[in-house]
Amino acid sequence: MFGSPVDFSFRELNTVSDLLTDKPNPGARPLKRDSEQKIIGTALRLNNNFLSDLTGLMGTLSSLYAEPTRLAWLDLSFNEFQHIHPVLAQLKELRLLYLHGNRICKLSEVDKLAALPFLHTVTLHGNPVVTERDYRAHLIGTLPHVKTIDFSAVTKQERELTSVWQRSRNLRKSIGHSKVD
Repeated sequence: MFGSPVDFSFRELNTVSDLLTDKPNPGARPLKRDSEQKIIGTALRLNNNFLSDLTGLMGTLSSLYAEPTRLAWLDLSFNEFQHIHPVLAQLKELRLLYLHGNRICKLSEVDKLAALPFLHTVTLHGNPVVTERDYRAHLIGTLPHVKTIDFSAVTKQERELTSVWQRSRNLRKSIGHSKVD
């Protein structure tokens, strides 16, 4: 489904635009390219670098890929991200997103991923956010299509418990608002 990933892992990249002046790691199979020498593929590995934001991502993807918006697998693990960059919401075909081993602290950052209708696998372990109360329930509630979180399957029971958790949370919020009014 994803083809050979374009692999820029362990390249000491500081910015996304650094991809344009570097060559990807060689893979087991050569990358497929179109007549303009743009990559025909849907997977990108940027793990184990020094990236802290994704400014310029769409322009860089457009320079590298024949169809940049069809990116389905993105590995951003083991970088310096403290926030989930809103540009990820433009990658509507994204199915797998690895963000483990970064510095993301707030659960609200995950809310940005709700705009990705096909996202079924996400990793955030190794980020401070995983210590937040109701971390997993928040992800399941925010990302309804997610099937795997941190390499662990989302169970039917978890979905049911999350549904109950969300209803009680919404009830508490509505009661809180009525007391203020």
